[in-house]
Amino acid sequence: MSEVISVNRALFDEVMVPNYAPAPVIPVRGQGSRLWDQEGREYVDFAGGIAVNCLGHCHPVLVNALTEQANKLWHLSNTMTNEPALRLAKKLVDSTFAEKVYFANSGAEANEGALKLARRWALDNFGEQKQDIISFGKSFHGRTFFTVTVGGQAAYSDGFGPKPAAVYHAEYNNLDSLKALISDNTCAVIMEPIQGEGGIIPADPAFIQGVRELCDQHKALLIFDEVQTGVGRTGALYAYMQYGVTPDILTSAKSLGGGFPVGAMLTTTDIAKHLKVGTHGSTYGGNPLACAVAEAALDTINNPELLAGVLAKEALFRAELDRINALYPVFSTVRGKGMLLGAALTDAYKGKARDFLLAAAAEGLLVLMAGYDVVRFAPSLIIPDADILEGMQRFERAVAKVAQA
Repeated sequence: MSEVISVNRALFDEVMVPNYAPAPVIPVRGQGSRLWDQEGREYVDFAGGIAVNCLGHCHPVLVNALTEQANKLWHLSNTMTNEPALRLAKKLVDSTFAEKVYFANSGAEANEGALKLARRWALDNFGEQKQDIISFGKSFHGRTFFTVTVGGQAAYSDGFGPKPAAVYHAEYNNLDSLKALISDNTCAVIMEPIQGEGGIIPADPAFIQGVRELCDQHKALLIFDEVQTGVGRTGALYAYMQYGVTPDILTSAKSLGGGFPVGAMLTTTDIAKHLKVGTHGSTYGGNPLACAVAEAALDTINNPELLAGVLAKEALFRAELDRINALYPVFSTVRGKGMLLGAALTDAYKGKARDFLLAAAAEGLLVLMAGYDVVRFAPSLIIPDADILEGMQRFERAVAKVAQA
């Protein structure tokens, strides 16, 4: 007979590695854009599992895809391929610039694959001197040692010993900064079209165009990290489509699986050929369960009506934030696109994003931070307008409490 375990927040401190500091509440059930904790308390979800739950919680199409596939085949390994992976890859290729797809388990793994591919492409075509990778300050590309070093937040990569070499950081939205670093020894420039963890900072159109031109000039690959911006988050299937600039490699995760762990790297046939058999791999990458759910998510999101709805919901979010800010002027600006928005705090409230997050949770609303100066919103792409309005009423009460404190 198995032991009955009392599950509470204190158990986390007892049995888990302390690299997270989760909230005291433990959600046990979700439906659409609402969550319920162990006590039955209800929350409106503006966090979306950090831009992951693109169709909310327990969307029937995703639940059906998962259960249907679970009754057929879970795992094979990459000594064989499988039907869901092939269908998902074909749909990604048909819907984007890409001709080839590599599947992984996460955004970090997708970026790891992209960076290794860029280095291998450069080595094969130009020689080992062409190895430099340029990223941008405040960027975030994952937590593997390679991706966290490439990310532009040293606090995440310091303290683990010698870092991967030939990695440099330019200033985001500053083309002159990139010009000063890029050379014929640069193999790749990696960037987020909208910096997520760095504060929800969109790339200026002229900047992103200039990055593309500099990469072409120096025969360097342009990698777009669309882990957070991809699969409908900005109101297009991928954000690059709104900028009119096409990358050489694109990485995708988060919304791609609608809550199920999956990552993908997309590229062209000419670049992909440099990851020959045995040069890279993943035991679970492209497994049938993940790909079946991701296919269902992609099918649901990749239609004009849903994507137009994302932009309509953005307008409602902005109108509500403007209304709240007129009552309690705590935000200097609201940045971002679609259902990836960041409300930047005024100087008087700098460093207090967590105060707003905690006050919102106390009112039954889940929000996020993007650094300590920005309150981030990344809800379901199909969150009902009624839930937006209810959530904003709760947020207004939270803002009032912080402002009055």
